[in-house]
Amino acid sequence: MEPINYFEIGKIVNTQGIKGDVRVVPMTDDKTRFELLESVLVRINETKLLEIPIERVWYHKNFVMLKLQGVDDINAADQLRGGVIVVSPELALPLDDGEYYLRDLLDMKIVTTDGEELGIITEVLQTGANDVFVVKKEGCKDLLIPHIKKCVISVDVAGKTMLVKLLEGLR
Repeated sequence: MEPINYFEIGKIVNTQGIKGDVRVVPMTDDKTRFELLESVLVRINETKLLEIPIERVWYHKNFVMLKLQGVDDINAADQLRGGVIVVSPELALPLDDGEYYLRDLLDMKIVTTDGEELGIITEVLQTGANDVFVVKKEGCKDLLIPHIKKCVISVDVAGKTMLVKLLEGLR
């Protein structure tokens, strides 16, 4: 049986108060998606996955706050710190035409409008203003390409290829 390719939607970064609430940094464009879940899957490490029912979801600043069933004090909540909240592909939010999941971009080949192969995307940095793609090519310095309309011309998810126009100063 193949392992499920879960979507990461948040990371538990801290406790909140003394009653077992946890503070989550959302890793999704729509942080209200936590309200659609009855429970969360928390990946503690590569082999441990816990399913915990959600009692309550609320927001504080840029964080999602969760009260999880059975996590009733700060010590229990602290055991979840560093855990990554994941969902199965069936629970992923649907995409509109022209949209894609960031994870679909990893290992994607980057080609300029002039036909030059720049390398592959190894990481997506989320800066707040716009995402930035880290592009690696053997023997070359990493290239940082901003995910902006002036730069990213097209994305072919099925063909694992992104067409870009390098703006002045990006090299």
